[in-house]
Amino acid sequence: MAAIRMEHVTVEIPIFNAKERSLRSNIVSAATGGRIKSEGGKKRNVRAIDDLNLHLENGTRVGLIGHNGAGKSTILRVIAGIYEPTAGTVDVQGSVATMFDIGFGMDEDATGWENINLRGRILGHSPREIKARANDIAEASELGEYLDMPIRTYSSGMTTRLAFAISTSIDPDILLVDEGIGAGDAAFLARAKVRMQQFVGGANLLVVASHSDDLLREWCTTGIWMEHGKMRMHGEIEDVLRAYHDAVD
Repeated sequence: MAAIRMEHVTVEIPIFNAKERSLRSNIVSAATGGRIKSEGGKKRNVRAIDDLNLHLENGTRVGLIGHNGAGKSTILRVIAGIYEPTAGTVDVQGSVATMFDIGFGMDEDATGWENINLRGRILGHSPREIKARANDIAEASELGEYLDMPIRTYSSGMTTRLAFAISTSIDPDILLVDEGIGAGDAAFLARAKVRMQQFVGGANLLVVASHSDDLLREWCTTGIWMEHGKMRMHGEIEDVLRAYHDAVD
């Protein structure tokens, strides 16, 4: 059974050596949308999540909605264990797969086949599991004989296709998705969409951060509207999308 429980979670991200009127500080403030705490007259911390309570049970398919910097991506990274809360507790039950940096762990000097093994181990597969899934991954990537070559010889689209095929080869309890995944040409994208739908459908609990209303409607039944690190609304996906657009459009 998959479940996520976040109790009074706050996440503050430090901004080192940032002056009050510096370009870096202004960019961070604009990009995060989080509240920036002041220490000694200088902006030092972005409060990306502010006292968040969130309980998601098995079968939940929730979309995170909000402007850039509202806290959507930070929530995903807290659930994944990438960010540690400044305050509060996080309890995640079940295996977790992420779709926000699908190329992480790829070695450009290794062949495609070697990267299937390397990335598979990073994702938690045993050597036996990787061997059993290797042909499916190869077929999904559509790279053929290029898998025998180092990926530094690939185009960016080819590398993304291989990373996508590897990342969608697992069967997670909890799937976290941050925005869209570029995977190459139009024909591949059509087939990749089917594979992604199967991947999403197999997860017991899904959390998606996206600006695409169509994607959120297709994948999610409930929505969470985040604003400046706080949850403003949690409910049926159509209700949340309507309220969000009424407020910002």
